[in-house]
Amino acid sequence: MRWGMQPRWARWVAAVYVIGFVEGSGSHAYDVIRGGLHAYRYWPLPSQLLFHSLVVLDLLAAVGVALAHPVGPPLGATIMAADLTANWWENWDDVLRHPLGYLQPVGLSAITLFGLFVLAMAAPLHRSFRRPPHPVGARTGAAGHLD
Repeated sequence: MRWGMQPRWARWVAAVYVIGFVEGSGSHAYDVIRGGLHAYRYWPLPSQLLFHSLVVLDLLAAVGVALAHPVGPPLGATIMAADLTANWWENWDDVLRHPLGYLQPVGLSAITLFGLFVLAMAAPLHRSFRRPPHPVGARTGAAGHLD
C-alpha cells in the first residue's frame, strides 16, 4: 500500500508508532549489549525473556507499520500490553511508595503514555491499513462510490 493513499492522521500515527518502537528496540538492545544475558537479572524470568525479545519484536512492529501492513498495529498493541504489564507489575510497590518519582519524561511514564497511545490507535490504524486505497485525487460521492 502506498503511503500517499493513507489519510493524514494515519501517517502521523504511524510515524509515532515507528519512532516509539525503534526507540524501544534500541533501548533494549543497549541494555543487552551493556549487560548481556543478565541485563534484566533483577526482573522475574518471564519479564527478562520479554525484554530480551523486544529487541526484535519492537522492530517487527515498526517495520509492519512502516510498510502499512495490517498486522503492524495489532502486533504493536500486543507488544505494548505485555510491556506495560511487565513494567507496572514489577514497579507497582515502588510507585505506591514514591509516586512523584515516576512523574518524569522517561521510564515508566513515557512507556505508559506511548503504550496507551498504541492501544488506543491500534484498531483505527489497522482499519486504515485494510481499507482499499482510493486513487489520488478521486472523490467519493454521497453513496461512497468513486466519481
